[in-house]
Amino acid sequence: MKKIECIIKPFKLDDVKNAITELGIAGMTVSEVRGFGRQKGHSELYRGAEYQIDFIPKVKIELVVSDDQVADLVASIQKAACTGRIGDGKIFVMPVEESVRIRTGETADDSL
Repeated sequence: MKKIECIIKPFKLDDVKNAITELGIAGMTVSEVRGFGRQKGHSELYRGAEYQIDFIPKVKIELVVSDDQVADLVASIQKAACTGRIGDGKIFVMPVEESVRIRTGETADDSL
């Protein structure tokens, strides 16, 4: 099993969600996060004063999938989240040692 974490632009969430559900993946966790990378924030003008916005709003998606779904999932997320501009985000793939469904006690791929 692998855990997939994606940091994407907020307006791409629906596109990514649709791409994930088309692959038959049933669940994901979504969080609103803030951060910066190469984008390094930006300046905004408000009532004549300039403010430096250091942390850019992003969305973090977390999924745990079986090993055979990883390549298709990563490709689908990348295609759906891409705008071709700086700040599109990142996809991280990490190993998961164990998974247990609390309600039934199922483990490993059965718990997904």
